[in-house]
Amino acid sequence: MTTLSNKEKSWWVYFVRTPQNSLYCGITTDVERRFGQHCSGTGAKALRGKMPLELVWSHQVGDKKGDALRLEYRIKRLSKIQKEKLIQQPSLLSVYVPN
Repeated sequence: MTTLSNKEKSWWVYFVRTPQNSLYCGITTDVERRFGQHCSGTGAKALRGKMPLELVWSHQVGDKKGDALRLEYRIKRLSKIQKEKLIQQPSLLSVYVPN
């Protein structure tokens, strides 16, 4: 079995929705694992006690953590309306967050 090193793993940016309809944006190399951490209360402090959570969007960024961090930063600067539109139409990513 071959495992990828951290340098070779793909990075993802994702949105989690809380029952209060707020969106949390984060990055990870394993979306399912990270979402599980959020749901179990061992993920981001901002999501603790806000169950149930829903994973509503994820996008593969590439193999560099820096690229994922930059994209996450840009997405977090979007308005709530723009984030909601991005979830509905992922193709808007290139419009809202150009390279």
